[in-house]
Formats: sequence, C-alpha cells, structure tokens
Amino acid sequence: MTGHVHAFEAKEGGRYRMALVYDKSEHGNRGKTSDETDIVEGRFVELRPNERVVQQVEFESEDPAFAGIMTITWAPETISGGTRVRVTCANVPEGISREDHEAGLSSTLANLAGFTERNPRA
Repeated sequence: MTGHVHAFEAKEGGRYRMALVYDKSEHGNRGKTSDETDIVEGRFVELRPNERVVQQVEFESEDPAFAGIMTITWAPETISGGTRVRVTCANVPEGISREDHEAGLSSTLANLAGFTERNPRA
C-alpha cells in the first residue's frame, strides 16, 4: 500500500485528506473509493500531546456500507522500555470487517513504531 497525503492541518479542527492505494498483490478486496483506492477525509477533534489524538474520518465511497463518520482515538501510554499506543474506534462502517480493520490498524502501528525508532525525537 502507498499513501498520498493531499492536505494536512495538524491542529484541533484541522483537516486532512489522503489516498491509500493498494498494490494488487497485497490486497484481495476492493477499495472503498475505487477498485484499488481508499480516499479518506479526516478532522482532528482533539490533540493532547502525550495523552491522546481523536480523529473523525470518513471514506469517500458510493457504497452505503462504507458511509458514516468513524471516530478513532489514539492514546499513548509510557511503559517500561517504551510506549504502548491504544487505539479505539467507534462507528466503524459495517462494510469494514473486523479482520480487515485489525490488519490495517496493526500495519499502521507497525509503521509508527518503525518511524519512531528511526526518529526518536519525533
């Protein structure tokens, strides 16, 4: 998967827009916006450094199974030897299976871990 960020305002009330483009070899399901793409519109509801990030996200799709605004909360917690990040999601569109959602979040968390390990002051 490749991500393309088209807009990004990192502030409370700020918005972002991104496209997630699936490599056909790694994605057996259709994208939500097109066969290979998910377009996501998001808004930062709350930004509390070292406490939590709350976002509302919506997929651009003509399929009603992907309609609605999902709320995602990221909450970092300092633990021995590092940081644990708890992610909770509310109002997940019915078209997103639990397995696909968990796989996507796991991939995102792995990417975050890799980034912070390479950039410890980020």
